[in-house]
Amino acid sequence: MFIFGDLSKRALNAMLGFAAGVMTAASFWSLLDPAIEMSRTPFPALIGFLLGCGFLFAADKLLPHLHAGDDEPEGLKSSWRRSVLLVMAITLHNIPEGLAYGVAFGSAALGGGTMSAAIALTIGIGIQNFPEGAAVSVPLRREGLSRKKSFFYGQASGMVEPVAAVIGAALSTFFAGVLPYALAFAAGAMVFVVFEELIPEAHSDPADLHGHDATIGAVLGFAAMMALDTFLA
Repeated sequence: MFIFGDLSKRALNAMLGFAAGVMTAASFWSLLDPAIEMSRTPFPALIGFLLGCGFLFAADKLLPHLHAGDDEPEGLKSSWRRSVLLVMAITLHNIPEGLAYGVAFGSAALGGGTMSAAIALTIGIGIQNFPEGAAVSVPLRREGLSRKKSFFYGQASGMVEPVAAVIGAALSTFFAGVLPYALAFAAGAMVFVVFEELIPEAHSDPADLHGHDATIGAVLGFAAMMALDTFLA
């Protein structure tokens, strides 16, 4: 928020597209591909992927949250303020991201993956956290919150990531047999966020009728994560 100031909607959509591209590439190269190689069959990866999507679907239906530009909140009925509901929307996005790099490091510790791949995934997620932070800070600023409060809530929405990372690392370390499922679970959760939230929100600007801003951002994000994972492999 301090860096970007008041972003235009088109700039924010391009950034959200970039985040979607990073998450899509990371889901395959850093999570699904190692899960398939580890189990030597696609079935554990398929099951884990569907479970990850199902988990985020249930969380999306149950957890009260509000997306920027929407009037009605999603999830269970709540008396929470709009600012809190906006923060909860991004917090929900950050759960699978924390799980992803936690599981990746757990996999590397057990020899199921490489430390460089886990580091590449973490760097990629860290880069796309900038637009995600802006996605909550900018709407909060437009809701009338001060610059400092908007920045604080944007940062607070990411606090769930290290918690989810510890859980993911612990599960993959102590239950080595579920590692392919855990990797695919994190991938499924991230892909669900991309298709359910990031892409629709990135294409929500009426001024960008053909969605070029978001599409270019997604292509650049995908390419950046692909290159990062390849170079550090």
